[in-house]
Amino acid sequence: MEAARLAPSAKNLQPWKLVVVRDPERRRRLAEAAMGQSFVAEAPVVIAAVALDPERVMRCGVPSYAVDVAIAVDHLTLAAVQEGLGTCWIGSFSQDEVRRILGIPERYRVVALLPLGYPADEPLPKYRKELSELVCYETFRE
Repeated sequence: MEAARLAPSAKNLQPWKLVVVRDPERRRRLAEAAMGQSFVAEAPVVIAAVALDPERVMRCGVPSYAVDVAIAVDHLTLAAVQEGLGTCWIGSFSQDEVRRILGIPERYRVVALLPLGYPADEPLPKYRKELSELVCYETFRE
């Protein structure tokens, strides 16, 4: 949590809140709201990342909440891995159902659910594109 708290945000406003869910029944309901992804309920903790100002848009035209919350969640996930924990960014869920389960007012937006716990097994290596496919120098090229 401290890593997320220290994460930068636009104008340093930290316009987000993390809801830590430990209750097994509430985690089960979150798993159902996450399109039946059962591993969400199996994790001992689920964190809901909530944007408190989803209407704010940065001057560049990008919604600020998407960046601010992503930075905080990224800091949290990196710190979790450092501690030997596993997590997964869940974006497939019913916004309305998660709000209802966690008592989140409609004016806020749930950005992600993060199941958090010790992995049951060693994760398989992930495919990653070559750096040359992701990085251009001086100008954009496809």
